[in-house]
Amino acid sequence: MISAYTGTQVRQAEEPLLASGLGDVLMQRAAHGLANAVIRERRSRGMGIYGASVSVLTGKGNNGGDGLYAASFLAARGMRTTAVLTGASAHPQALAAFERAGGRVHRLDGTAPAALAAEAARADVVIDAVLGTGANGGLRGSAADLVSAVSELLRSGGGQALVVACDLPSGVDADTGDVFQPVLPADLTVTFGGAKSGLLADPGADYAGRVLVVPIGIEEHLPQPSLRRLDEADLARLLPHPARRAHKYSRGVLGVVAGSVDYPGAAVLACRGALAAGVGMVRYLGPPQVADLVRQACPEVVCSTGSVADNRVQAWLVGSGMGPEHHEQLQRARDAVGSGLPVVADAGALPALPETLGPHIVLTPHAGELASLLQRLGGSEDRDAVEAGTLAAVRRASELTGATVLLKGATTLVAAPSGDVFSQADGTPWLATAGSGDVLAGVIGALLAQAGNDVGRFSNEGVEPDVRWAAIAALGAAVHGKAGRAASEVLSGGPIAAGRIADSIPYTWGKVSTLSNDGLGNVTVTPSSYGRH
Repeated sequence: MISAYTGTQVRQAEEPLLASGLGDVLMQRAAHGLANAVIRERRSRGMGIYGASVSVLTGKGNNGGDGLYAASFLAARGMRTTAVLTGASAHPQALAAFERAGGRVHRLDGTAPAALAAEAARADVVIDAVLGTGANGGLRGSAADLVSAVSELLRSGGGQALVVACDLPSGVDADTGDVFQPVLPADLTVTFGGAKSGLLADPGADYAGRVLVVPIGIEEHLPQPSLRRLDEADLARLLPHPARRAHKYSRGVLGVVAGSVDYPGAAVLACRGALAAGVGMVRYLGPPQVADLVRQACPEVVCSTGSVADNRVQAWLVGSGMGPEHHEQLQRARDAVGSGLPVVADAGALPALPETLGPHIVLTPHAGELASLLQRLGGSEDRDAVEAGTLAAVRRASELTGATVLLKGATTLVAAPSGDVFSQADGTPWLATAGSGDVLAGVIGALLAQAGNDVGRFSNEGVEPDVRWAAIAALGAAVHGKAGRAASEVLSGGPIAAGRIADSIPYTWGKVSTLSNDGLGNVTVTPSSYGRH
């Protein structure tokens, strides 16, 4: 499981080593990790090291020191190195090491940055080492102008540099993922000690590229993580598997209240997602016309027009394909929430539910729906505000409602009322298609129905009982994302419809169950290597 931390948590973990006089050792370890990452990335792209050029954009603090030390190590490997000092000063020992290694130094000194930006953009590698985890806000003045110019040149084809961020891209908040422009988008972010929460939440994740975590010796001092991400090894351990003598009822029964005469397809896709995700039985409640369509598409589903109280299930899925005018379906949704059973509540059910819920209720809004929910609870956030601060928004929604809240997006965030958050980014942009969320609701509903009272699988992973609902939702998001990616790959990376996601779930499930992983989607933790330098 990937653990991510706030900048404050990481700095506090460093304090015992700094107090022991090991500050320079930590910096050297970080710099070695950064330099080695640049070398590996170049080689993985079939590019050479000797004679290649590196431009490091350097701030005045320790982040700049990491970048300068890393550039001096790269110079020793035969790379041509240039540093642009964006402040009036730089880390003195690191700057001295850089100059001893033959690096050229340019000082911005408030002058027009155009020429320096053009030189940096022409380099083979640009290292962004201006702002670190202690920064408050974004770049200012001539440093902002420089980064803006470099970014524009690379975007417009004025350079093809590999951009590597040192610890995090300058202008991305380490704690929240909020972005303060300008930010130079990184191809690779090399972060130290532990992943930073802001790198695993949008919009910060948009600028981080692939995230590489380099251990530097502070790991044993890190506290409970601020945010977690399930990897494939976690999925293999946490996905349910039927016992030898299992039967359809012991495997879980999911009740589905979804769809309407206006949106009948949502019920079909929700049922297909649930069936593909291993539930023993699906019971559908809804209008006769929709039930007929569900029977045709999913003959395994038991359909009726009865009440929630008449149906014995282990969990409910409510809301997909419903609007405010669908009164009978909305009443069923409210009854399901009042049943005390786990519920995944999607789309049209969200405005109809009580304001106070419990952690076993999983809300699955997109950004616009989350904004509406927050406004109903007294907030002023609109969709743009939610998308600009996803981590804060999902935590606030969970805190206010008492429910588990899953915010759908390129990075899906799941917040428990306790403040625990899971972050998953397993999918493809092709998942942004009509009906995809209905399939996701079906997958999560199936996992809730199969979970029952089994807390052992999650407690073994350090997940508290009331947080397991968030872990289950994150598990569903991961399976859904991987299934979408697999479906697209079958089409050579092409577009997919929601039905193909459901079709791909059993294959994805089986593959995850049998394969181990280096862990980590777009986040990789390197083995500890600082002792070998």
